[in-house]
Amino acid sequence: MNTLAQPRASDYDILSFDCYGTLVDWETAITSTLQSILLSHDAHWNDAVLLEHFALLEPAEQEHGGSYRDVLGRVLKQFGTRLGFVPTESQLIQFEECIARAAPFPDTVDALKTLSESFQLAIISNTDDDLFALTAQNLLVSFDYVITAEQVGLYKPNLAVFEHAVKEFSCSKSRIIHVAQSLFHDVAPANALGIATAWIDRTRGKPGATASSDATPQWTYQTLAELAGTVQDS
Repeated sequence: MNTLAQPRASDYDILSFDCYGTLVDWETAITSTLQSILLSHDAHWNDAVLLEHFALLEPAEQEHGGSYRDVLGRVLKQFGTRLGFVPTESQLIQFEECIARAAPFPDTVDALKTLSESFQLAIISNTDDDLFALTAQNLLVSFDYVITAEQVGLYKPNLAVFEHAVKEFSCSKSRIIHVAQSLFHDVAPANALGIATAWIDRTRGKPGATASSDATPQWTYQTLAELAGTVQDS
């Protein structure tokens, strides 16, 4: 349920986006890559179990710090420990880059182009600069700001990531809407700082790759296209 009137372009200057899971289909990339690696080691888990464990392992490894490549490498090694295999160097690289190379959701590119006509666009993402550069090639829009975990030295949901972003942006936080799929990584910390939030409910009740949260967004949409259409019509 949306608790505020639909957002109007005149009321906001910047739309900031989580990238992975919101703009690109990271869950398909995660499961397809992991299944390929597991199969090569005769290890077997279904997709739902893989995502459940990823949702637990990734934030724990992010708390230990390091680049996102390092985080994903440690996550894959933990899968190996649990399933009795040691990933090869090429498999570590494959997994480190699979999310960055994930395909955009079918509605993403057109929605971003539409939204860019009314707002400045920003990325706030738990990734490395070089990994986002791979992703950006498929998004086909120019972002006015790109804030990564590598730049901040911390990962969402740490509030410092959003505080850093607000300092970089050319407007007050009251003029920002943060758009994301993850209630845990994005909606909860943005809410805590008083930033308006739009939840893109990509998983629709299915198991996902992020930890659960009871955070409540101001607006909820099933797709990014729905958000773009709503703003366009307001």
